[in-house]
Amino acid sequence: MRGRLSLFALAALLMPAQQVPLGQIIDDVVCAKDASQHYALYLPPNYTPDRQWPLILAFDPGGRGKCPLEHYLAAAEKYGYIVAGSNVSRNGSWSVSMGAAQAMGADVTARFSIDEKRIYTAGMSGGARVAMGLAMGSPKVIAGVIASSAGYPDSKPRKTVPFLVFGTAGNEDFNWLEMRSLDHALTSPHHLAVFPGGHVWLPSDLAVEAVEWLNLQAMREGRMPRNQKWIDSLFAARQDKANAIADEWERCQRLETLAADFKDLHDIGVVTATAAALRKTKPVKELQKKDQSEEFQERRLLGDILDWEQGLQVPEKRSESLARLIDIWKRMDTQAKSEEDTAARRIARRVSRGLAMGASDRTKDPEYLSLLSKYRPARMGQR
Repeated sequence: MRGRLSLFALAALLMPAQQVPLGQIIDDVVCAKDASQHYALYLPPNYTPDRQWPLILAFDPGGRGKCPLEHYLAAAEKYGYIVAGSNVSRNGSWSVSMGAAQAMGADVTARFSIDEKRIYTAGMSGGARVAMGLAMGSPKVIAGVIASSAGYPDSKPRKTVPFLVFGTAGNEDFNWLEMRSLDHALTSPHHLAVFPGGHVWLPSDLAVEAVEWLNLQAMREGRMPRNQKWIDSLFAARQDKANAIADEWERCQRLETLAADFKDLHDIGVVTATAAALRKTKPVKELQKKDQSEEFQERRLLGDILDWEQGLQVPEKRSESLARLIDIWKRMDTQAKSEEDTAARRIARRVSRGLAMGASDRTKDPEYLSLLSKYRPARMGQR
């Protein structure tokens, strides 16, 4: 049964675990030891304290605890996960978010029967940084992170981390480049999924894939019993999905990712050979160059804009810098409004949305800020 149920704060505070409604999103549960901390909660329909259950602690950048639960509902229902979303943690004070995370985690693990080997965090944008920060501070507690639209708290890539990472980003997300950099640098078990969209929570179907990936890795690591029949079925479904992709470079990448995800769990010989053969073909090599060029062009554009913004602070360079910036923002505006999905449009939308945020922190030039207000892209809702 799916839906939402609101509870009065006092009732939520006093309600014993066995009386919490199952299979429904509860909008507000108050922490037993700290009434200032509260969170949204979902328990699977078949929850019972007689067994242990995996847990996802989720963080929204706006403190909307039920929002991530709505995105993870199908996955949690299908695979029997408890999900809790903080109503306190939000963009702003890091100490407030960490306090909220610790309070929520302590309350959920005290109330319910949790599998301590399978506690995960998830978040979107600033919430993803909280999820990653919590895992980095508690690597022996957090087994993995689903990070949507942002990575590490300091945005700097790492070579390895002691927990699983499943990253997601929209192809027009202004943090797309950051998530690509995270993927390129990380060598410990991880997965990056890019979907059509902007700076938003991952779609529900992708949340199911993320949870499936966590289960798969848990079986590899011995955190949960190995189910070979399920592994084989999932492999076949993912292989069929990859083989159906028309774009040969994307198909090649999907097959390589499939091989990495199922290594030591399934025979990956055919998939590995197919991907290797694709990499040698001329069409794939050309598409790979275009893919790499998109990253290069975005980095260069970002660098150019930031350099010209710095020039605004130098009197003898201000006039030229402003003229250059006007040209760049006009061009990006035109490209961003294109009806055709091209690399130029994606870059323009990502860069303009990313740089329009916090522009007043980078410069106080009134003429330039007025320019940005004219070309500022429409704000994309964080859903």
